[in-house]
Amino acid sequence: MAEEVQGFQVRAVKKYLGISPQKVRRVIDQVRGKHVNDALAVLQFLPQGAAAPVAKLIRSGIANAEENFGLNREDLWVAQIAADHGPTRKWRRFGARGRFKPILRRSSHVTVVLEERLAD
Repeated sequence: MAEEVQGFQVRAVKKYLGISPQKVRRVIDQVRGKHVNDALAVLQFLPQGAAAPVAKLIRSGIANAEENFGLNREDLWVAQIAADHGPTRKWRRFGARGRFKPILRRSSHVTVVLEERLAD
């Protein structure tokens, strides 16, 4: 088995994604630690709504690595990927007997770190 040499790390961030972090984490757990081509193939067939924005974010990270740092797509892996809480929009809908029903619209910040792994 060949040893892996760790190289560059490239970050891509998507802020204010209009999907709750809990729902995004279900998707990103499927691609953590995979090769970027495998991750995009998995995301293409996931039925969750968060799969498309996460795939777009990974493609953005690949483009950053190729254009800004001259890295090869075949050497890139998803080293870290995380979904954190973003701001929550709060408003109310009025209910019966003078009550109100709070509505929370959650958002998330997704960060992906792609790492160059070279096989010796």
